[in-house]
Amino acid sequence: MFSGGIGTMEDIHVHKEPPEPGMQVVKVGGPVYRIGVGGSSASSIQVQGDNASELDFGAVQRGDPEMEQKMNRVLRGCVERGKANPICSLHDQGAGGNGNVLKELSDPAGAVIYASRFQLGDPTLSVLEIWGAEYQEPNALLLRPTDTAWLQRLGQRERCPVDVVGTITGDGRIVLVDDLEAPVTDVAPVKPSGKKTPVDLQLEGVLGKMPQKEFVLSRYSPALRRLCLPPGLSVGDALERVLRLPAVASKRYLTNKVDRSVTGLVAQQQCVGPLHTPLADVAVVALSPFETVGAATALGEQPLKGLIDPGAGARLAVGEALTNLVFARVTDLRDVKCSGNWMWAAKQAGAGAALVDACGAMCEVMAQLGVAADGGKASLSMAARVGTDIVMSPGTLVVSAYAVCPDITATVTPDLKCPDGKGALLYVELCPERHRLGGSALAQCYSQLGDRCPDLENPDTLAACFRLTQQLLQESVVSAGHDVSDGGLVTCLLEMAFAGNCGLQAELVAPTASALEVLFAEELGLVLEVPSAVAGDVCRRYEEAGVRCLPIGHTGPLGPQSLVQLRVNGQEELARPVGELRALWEATSFQLERLQASPHCVEQEERGLARRQGPTFTLTFDPEVKPPLLCQMAQPGPRVAILREEGSNGDREMVAAFVMAGFQAWDVTMQDLCAGEVTLESFRGLVFVGGFSYADVLGSAKGWAASVTFNPQARAQFEAFRRRRNTFSLGVCNGCQLMALLGWVGGESPQSDPTGGAVRPRVLLAPNDSGRFESRFVALAIEESPAVMLRGMAGSTLGIWVAHGEGRMRFRSPEGLAAVTSGGLAPLRYVDDQGQPTQEYPLNPNGSPLGIAGLCSPDGRHLAMMPHPERCVLPWQWAWMPPAWRRTMEVSPWLRMFQNACEWCLRRPEGES
Repeated sequence: MFSGGIGTMEDIHVHKEPPEPGMQVVKVGGPVYRIGVGGSSASSIQVQGDNASELDFGAVQRGDPEMEQKMNRVLRGCVERGKANPICSLHDQGAGGNGNVLKELSDPAGAVIYASRFQLGDPTLSVLEIWGAEYQEPNALLLRPTDTAWLQRLGQRERCPVDVVGTITGDGRIVLVDDLEAPVTDVAPVKPSGKKTPVDLQLEGVLGKMPQKEFVLSRYSPALRRLCLPPGLSVGDALERVLRLPAVASKRYLTNKVDRSVTGLVAQQQCVGPLHTPLADVAVVALSPFETVGAATALGEQPLKGLIDPGAGARLAVGEALTNLVFARVTDLRDVKCSGNWMWAAKQAGAGAALVDACGAMCEVMAQLGVAADGGKASLSMAARVGTDIVMSPGTLVVSAYAVCPDITATVTPDLKCPDGKGALLYVELCPERHRLGGSALAQCYSQLGDRCPDLENPDTLAACFRLTQQLLQESVVSAGHDVSDGGLVTCLLEMAFAGNCGLQAELVAPTASALEVLFAEELGLVLEVPSAVAGDVCRRYEEAGVRCLPIGHTGPLGPQSLVQLRVNGQEELARPVGELRALWEATSFQLERLQASPHCVEQEERGLARRQGPTFTLTFDPEVKPPLLCQMAQPGPRVAILREEGSNGDREMVAAFVMAGFQAWDVTMQDLCAGEVTLESFRGLVFVGGFSYADVLGSAKGWAASVTFNPQARAQFEAFRRRRNTFSLGVCNGCQLMALLGWVGGESPQSDPTGGAVRPRVLLAPNDSGRFESRFVALAIEESPAVMLRGMAGSTLGIWVAHGEGRMRFRSPEGLAAVTSGGLAPLRYVDDQGQPTQEYPLNPNGSPLGIAGLCSPDGRHLAMMPHPERCVLPWQWAWMPPAWRRTMEVSPWLRMFQNACEWCLRRPEGES
């Protein structure tokens, strides 16, 4: 849904031009494969598993993310031409393959399409398969013939196929010409005579005059039973189960294996607080690294409530999305748009009617709230045959709410930030005095559903709550906030304590309800932390807005031994250390982790989390927006080449970091160098960016190293650049792996032959000890070294992103490791909470010896590091930062690296060698 990238398109490109005769039909992206050939036939049947096995297998979808990225680079290159964008119309390929996308793209004018013009990944494909395969990496577009050569050059630079497969005719027909055996050399706007045309249809009949389907729906009323919990069930015993339930428990096992910092535009990812607890309510992305405007996205889904009442489940999904979204600043509630994803066994008895009820309820509550659904997707065959049984998915609506975020720095996270009683806890109730346990996590833990579930009876109350909470965010009154959802109020309070690594005390009064109902009911609501001094005023403002808000407690001391104390109706129901409760909440995640990562690493993280206090960051210099020498620049800054290869994904954030430091940053590809389109002679800096060059299928950066080593032109360029004494280089992540393979870093000066032949690297980057990709925010210490980019930064310990699967430094000999450390050539170390170099996982995410995270050359000109400083040059890019730093810093300390490089270039004249 968001593949185009929020904020990357100008409004002038939103509307498609109508197809005109003579326009060319172009496919951009991956070649045709026999993928998804059984798509609609296999996926639209009543029950999965009733098909012939070969049809089911033919429906399988497989993707090529590297090709997707290359295609998106081509499309983005077109968009960035502004008014000169050559694309007239664009359509993504999905269900139905070419047979669908090309007829919709050419409607109503019509087109003639030539089978021979498609680039085939498999030469044995038939015309039918070319037309119907649902391979997922291409888009289709319309182009005027005068722009074809430019687009093909762009595709060649990005190594992305661009194929002209047909022409708009204007006769209203879609025609497929079978010319595989004797290709037509000239793509004419009419079908050639004497050629087979397996498809020759009037578009109006295909897309406009199709008979409407009729669905006969039957209603099914489930036999709901009243919830019956075990007699004498205590809050503590209930928590033992609820906190382990996958829907409630920690999602740490999901968050750390995906790149949460790529692009450098991520202002709020999944984790919050000093221990990076996976609890964020809302995702926030900046539109540019040079401003604080962005977009916020949040999700809502409540399938278990929908089993009791489909309408209530849909209303609660909308409500949950908004009570998550509310913690990011948005322009206005009326500006919120939603995407609805429906997953339903709609063809089963009673399910279709439930879907209609849920859809009607969603539309009605959205109209009352003033938000709108502007898109979505449906998967309506969510049933499968297992033996003689049919297994159905619960009808599920996932609401994705999104809106413009005018200030990405105003986001409020759930981690408690005012310990030792300085923070007051407020409970904002959207359904006062209701405590319905139907469809709750507690009911599920006892294999029940219940007969009464929460609902959103008064959308006006939610709207008033949303607007006032937004106003409080704008005034910086709220220090922490979290929505009440799966697991109820008790889980909401505990999660805020887990993330803040501190205790709390709360007392709740509800004379007509039991403690279990008060704590585990999943009624819509918010819990806020505000400074104690303003708690009364905040409660008064909510009451004036017609929303009930109660002070229920305050924060406790920091540390895993601090108590969480809960009282309900005057009776103490819980008094346990926050670390002990957090261990219950994390237990399921760690059990799942053991199935996908090295068990010994998982054990280290689990043990370490129980005792951690949080990182200790130190700063030995004053971060400046622009140091004095850079302020005196009277001419354009030095030129730096930001070099990328197939699969690189860190180039744009790297460009931004160098531009902020005063450089002229140039986008250069390996294709440019190998083809002789660009040389390195005019550049003072060369930067190898992160990503997955050639998908790293041969190992970290080996494909990239081969493209340097075995291309004489590129190899000569690299060697000449390295020999010049007034140049510097930086390699990050995949680029660090490349520099190690090329021998630019790793110990003694590498020996190479005069022609720049291959050198034997002294250090290699091996797979992480955990055995998987790691995305972490870690503490990195900077040590004394000759590295020019790190001058004046030694002694500092800073937070930084890592995102790699092969980052463990492996030296060929103990002597090589000793030479690096004794010579000060390992300037960056992963450190623990006390600032000491460590190999403990995940503080050291890959297991590098002595915590080594980066290497430099003896002369300091070349620096290679696995962490990503370019994704941390601004305070809002950090996953967590000491509050005092965040209040005072305009730029992050990591910007100094790039400023150092610029000053070094300015102090060394360009002609100096």
